[in-house]
Amino acid sequence: MASCSEESATATEQETTETIPSQKREDRLRKFRELHFKRNEARKLNHQEVVEEDKRLKLPSNWEAKKARLEWELADKLKKKECADKGEDYDRVKLLEITADDAERWERKKKKKNPDTGFAGYAEAQFRQYQRLTKQIRPDLDSYERQREECGEDFHPTSNSLIHGTHVPTKDGIDRMVEDVEKQIEKRAKYSRRRAYNDDADIDYINERNAKFNKKAERFYGKYTAEIKQNLERGTAV
Repeated sequence: MASCSEESATATEQETTETIPSQKREDRLRKFRELHFKRNEARKLNHQEVVEEDKRLKLPSNWEAKKARLEWELADKLKKKECADKGEDYDRVKLLEITADDAERWERKKKKKNPDTGFAGYAEAQFRQYQRLTKQIRPDLDSYERQREECGEDFHPTSNSLIHGTHVPTKDGIDRMVEDVEKQIEKRAKYSRRRAYNDDADIDYINERNAKFNKKAERFYGKYTAEIKQNLERGTAV
């Protein structure tokens, strides 16, 4: 009996001794497989990123903005079609979906834009001049109160008030007016007007279109062809 117990104990120890290295080996193999799987996954993701980056680099610089614009136009068309099917007014539905913050932001953008698109008529030019001058006004409350005390009831004139010609402008007001007039004169001096025809100039053209072409050629290449042109005129060209 004692010998049997010793043999079983020895066998158990041998199995334990063989099991521990095999478990370690299995653990190492499992970790190796996990690392191998992670490496392949990282390689696949890197390759996908490289492909996507190459696609992005080949696209135009304004692709993102253009894509967003196209998506917005597509959504807008679908919304119009949906409103038409329901018999609703698209502009009204669109306004109902705009928040107060968006409306305020768009209004600020409109105010920042320059409404001066050039000369369209004397009435529009006069109105723009009026708007520009009124924006420059800085109210002086002290002067306002002083003038109100001096004028008394005539400060708010009626049909029976006789205050014409009694107002005397201040020196600062006169200086501002002079400065504004000088700016207008300087601006007018920069306007481009049609060049007068020079009768003494050499005629080197056959019609008006050819004259314009010659002027452009002279502007861009005149300094390079000046010597050749002089030789041709003197008859000394080789």
